[in-house]
Amino acid sequence: MKISKAAIVSRRTLITSAAAFACAPGAAFALQSGSEAVLAGNIASNHRSPGNRARDVFRKPLETISFLGVEPHHKVVEILPGGGAYWLEFLAPYLRERGLYIAASRDAGAAPNYVADHKRLLAKLAADPARYDRVQVTEFLADKFEIAPAGSMDFVLTFRNMHNWIDRGEIDGALRAFRKALKPGGILGVADHRGRTDLSQDEQKGTGYMRQDFAIALLEKGGFKLLGSSEVKANPKDTRDHADGVWSLPPNYRSGDRDRARYEAIGESDRFLLKFARV
Repeated sequence: MKISKAAIVSRRTLITSAAAFACAPGAAFALQSGSEAVLAGNIASNHRSPGNRARDVFRKPLETISFLGVEPHHKVVEILPGGGAYWLEFLAPYLRERGLYIAASRDAGAAPNYVADHKRLLAKLAADPARYDRVQVTEFLADKFEIAPAGSMDFVLTFRNMHNWIDRGEIDGALRAFRKALKPGGILGVADHRGRTDLSQDEQKGTGYMRQDFAIALLEKGGFKLLGSSEVKANPKDTRDHADGVWSLPPNYRSGDRDRARYEAIGESDRFLLKFARV
């Protein structure tokens, strides 16, 4: 998809004026105190895997969900939570009693490695029914499937997926699926690896990184209005010029032992976090 230079410039203005949107009706940027305590308890719980808990220092789960404004009574669909189920581990228990968590997972025709990852997700849910028995699982592939009943969801959340859909030409369909699932005014929360501003998005294809201004312009063209952005996931140590793209960094270490100490010192990637409303 081609985004005009003028469109990108106008979206830069939206980033710098995001504080104005925070005052808009329905734009919640903090949880109620009781909700935050419940969420914090689920994040701190020992039921979470050690590997996921080790990622908290980079992924900032409490700050992220507080910024997006997910309360325990909300209906939420997460796109491709994966077998590791980082966000699912605490969001599903948080929403279990009063809300709804839907995992929009892989479709049955996906590549074998994705199907295996989907099976790991299902096994994780089955192993802990006290927390995950009310999780609903749907299929996702662009707009091929209905990820949730039309107009029923308060939130659609996607973490570190958008760059893949752009590279594969699936982004337009994905945004149509999100708009269909969300209530009018419902929230789309997007986090991804922040790309370099001195390179075009095409020049960063295949690296896992994407320009924040490009993402905003694309999402607004797809029927969403920017409400705000957050720097809680920022990592100024990330130079975004690694041999194997973002996957050089932890937890992947795709480059193996090559420069591993340097990548470990950097940590996980620099990321943007954006909050949109369905229009």
